[in-house]
Amino acid sequence: MSNHVPNDRPELANSEAPELTAQRERQTQLNEELTLDSNASKIASQDRAFKLVLAYNGANFCGWQKQLNLRTVQEVVEDALAEMLSETRVVLHSSSRTDTGVHAVGQVAVFRTDKWNAAADRLPLALNTRLPGDVVVRKACEVAYNFNPLRENTGKRYRYQIYCSRVADPLGASQHWWVRRRMSIDSMRAAAELLVGEHDFQSFQTNGSPRRSTVRHVRTLSLEACQHLDGTLYTMNIEADGFLYNMVRNIAGTLVQIGVGRERPQWVQQVLAARDRRYAGATAPPQGLCLVEVLF
Repeated sequence: MSNHVPNDRPELANSEAPELTAQRERQTQLNEELTLDSNASKIASQDRAFKLVLAYNGANFCGWQKQLNLRTVQEVVEDALAEMLSETRVVLHSSSRTDTGVHAVGQVAVFRTDKWNAAADRLPLALNTRLPGDVVVRKACEVAYNFNPLRENTGKRYRYQIYCSRVADPLGASQHWWVRRRMSIDSMRAAAELLVGEHDFQSFQTNGSPRRSTVRHVRTLSLEACQHLDGTLYTMNIEADGFLYNMVRNIAGTLVQIGVGRERPQWVQQVLAARDRRYAGATAPPQGLCLVEVLF
């Protein structure tokens, strides 16, 4: 006679497995939450680096870079960060140092702190409440602690606007260069095509700002025109792997010389070959320039 006792309640054995599985899943979830809390605690006690994308109207700023007794974008944002984080000083490292009167919708700057314990996407709202109306933080994200926006960007995009009319536009005066003569966009486009590609742009670099190399690769250079008030608004869009000092404004000034008929499109080839700033057109005024995007 067998001593084996048959299981007369098989449903009990089958019902225990899901309970044990659920218990193990709850324990696993709890362990993961404890790990996340631990990591968050470690992050909160360590320095973190944040990348900001900023937009500003440069009309009332003396450029980006901090200068003694002058209102600059860097100083205004650093002061707001210091107030928000209760720090004595916060240092911003930017991807570009825009000049007085130059605007931006895609300036990139990085700061480091151990005082911000929240998520990076909460930074813009908290910071914008402390900034004046002519500068905002569009977005923010956390980056590697040693991230350098000046060295690690792969290119930049700029926009330059020119308003051609016999009558000025008082509302847009701080956003474009007012040219009183008519321009030929076809001639300007023909000249622009000759500047696309890799060239030595020494003739388009303002003197007094030497670089190890003046060779740059212009990836795209386009011009568009649209009716605006009593004239025509021209927009020049340019992207390159890097720019020399005042290079965009000097290109704009050169294309305007061609647009108004003072030079032929082929003249830009002579300007490039000269490798001498005196051969190019005048430097266009700063208010027409806008930093659109920094590429990484």
